[in-house]
Amino acid sequence: MKNSRQRAEAHRQAGLKAMQAKRWPAAIAEFERGAALSPRDALLKLNLARAHMQAGDLDRAIGAGRESQQLDPTSPVTCRLLGECLLQQNRVQEAAAVFDHFPAQAPRDHDWFNAYGNALFQAQRLQDAVGIFFQALSIKIDAPLVHYRLGLCFKDLGMTRESTECFRTAISLDSGSVRALALSLLVHESRQTCDWSLLEQDTAQLLAALEGSDDQTGQKLSPFALLAVDATPEQQRRIGALRVRGLTPGLKPLPPAGPRRPGRIRVGYLSCDFHQHATSVLMAELLERRDTERFEVTLYSHSPDDGSEIGRRVRAACDHFVDVTHQSNAEVARRMREDDIDIAIDLKGHTRGSRFELLAYKPARVSAAFLGYPATTGADFIDYMIGDPVVTPLAHAAQYSEHLAQMPHSYQPNDRRRALPPAPTRSQAGLPDDAVVFCCFNQTYKMSPRMLDLWARILAGAPNAVLWMLAWNPHAQANLERELGQRGVSADRVFWAPKLPLAKHIARLRTADMFLDTWPCNAHTTASEALWAGVPVLTVPGRTFASRVAASLVSACGLPDLAAADEDAYVDLAIGLASERETLQGLKLHLEQQRMALPLFDTDRYARDYEALLQRMFDRHQAGLPPDHLLALA
Repeated sequence: MKNSRQRAEAHRQAGLKAMQAKRWPAAIAEFERGAALSPRDALLKLNLARAHMQAGDLDRAIGAGRESQQLDPTSPVTCRLLGECLLQQNRVQEAAAVFDHFPAQAPRDHDWFNAYGNALFQAQRLQDAVGIFFQALSIKIDAPLVHYRLGLCFKDLGMTRESTECFRTAISLDSGSVRALALSLLVHESRQTCDWSLLEQDTAQLLAALEGSDDQTGQKLSPFALLAVDATPEQQRRIGALRVRGLTPGLKPLPPAGPRRPGRIRVGYLSCDFHQHATSVLMAELLERRDTERFEVTLYSHSPDDGSEIGRRVRAACDHFVDVTHQSNAEVARRMREDDIDIAIDLKGHTRGSRFELLAYKPARVSAAFLGYPATTGADFIDYMIGDPVVTPLAHAAQYSEHLAQMPHSYQPNDRRRALPPAPTRSQAGLPDDAVVFCCFNQTYKMSPRMLDLWARILAGAPNAVLWMLAWNPHAQANLERELGQRGVSADRVFWAPKLPLAKHIARLRTADMFLDTWPCNAHTTASEALWAGVPVLTVPGRTFASRVAASLVSACGLPDLAAADEDAYVDLAIGLASERETLQGLKLHLEQQRMALPLFDTDRYARDYEALLQRMFDRHQAGLPPDHLLALA
């Protein structure tokens, strides 16, 4: 008869074969039998942890990993696996601590340093992560993934020039998925600093990488990076779909839900933005004004608790708050199913921190995408995209993997409780008293050489006007001043607004005459802030959701003519209004006097319309009908 060690090894080999065949339950059973025969075998425990991880049972994977680490605390492989499992549960501080406490005398290789740096980055210990990534590069200087991750650290540290250099290095070292990742962020970061010296070339490479990408490469591209470049709607949908496939490999939906429990329509919102964030700022009053007799609302939050007033308002406005920060996607989906959610609404899409892919488990009867990401997700498991006739016209339905669900006015909710302090004087705001003040407070990544060409034409045709922009970062400010100067705009016609708290920002915004929008990525929350402050917004709608947001907002303020037909009309209208001060003041007076009655800021009306739309989604499902386009009702 074989001794226990030989029998344990036989079970380990059988488990490895089952792992190769992706038969995770069989592998787990074999490794458990082996571990029972040889309880001091650290490798068997490591194999068991890996099998549990592949099966999606992170709690058991972590348990087996810790047992393996106790038996062999010097194994860098066990350390890495345990750290990865903790990261997948968003237990980022614990993951970093696993590496922190790794014995000093134990062997460390390039992969260990790379994993340690990533854990530190996820835990936002950025300076520590930079040092660890440099140690990884000291072992393998030509590692593209490490250069990419080092770039992410510099990006979050606000060191944009350093981050772009890291991304360029990663691009030069890789021809596959890391190159694709680095390209998308290189373009974004170059735009953040308005360093346009290689922008055209880099953007062309990014779009070429998209067009020529296979599934493996395309899954790594960032769909968000396409919002501010001249990508087509078809490209946005394709990259979204590729990214979704990368996020949901082998994921199987939960069994169909049984008969629903009686009661109100149960709505669940999924987000990490239930704190001081634009999404919560926009949604707070909508949640407060909801019909509590018809709708039961749960927030599934993986947000930090920043103690902010807006965070408290959002939580207090809902029936249930469920912190899912440290739960796996499968666990969150099962919780939604246990809560018998009728409509699950994702508020993130392809933005940082999103977990929308868990809706692929089909945890609710109906699913929808809303507010946080202005484009299709490309996901075939999300039923509806909530928009309106301007941002998501039926003629654009082919751009979306979701069915269109239209609000009658604008898709964007707003908060009438947001600040509206009295305006300072022009001189207090650092502006000339007698000029027409055109402003643009969009983030700098939304600006481009083409936008500056148009603004230079406006200023040339309106000699009594100045341009007022937000000082996002010193590199962008210097580059924009240089670029405008090259277009004939003298520095004395350009004014810079420092960053301020929101209430003070809205107060000074009231001194502007008109907001000049950007495209293909418009002002979103920034545009509604301007309109709330009584500042008309001039825009040009394009083909994509992100390029039509401002047109939606001005239309919901009764000013559809401010959505110009094309670039020439945009320039002509701005110049014309600068010379017709009474007309321009009339637009401002309309916004000031009609503010609370305008559809954009009538939250009671919005709440009724929004809940009517949710009711239509629910009714279709209850009637046994599949999702379909839900056009705005008059």
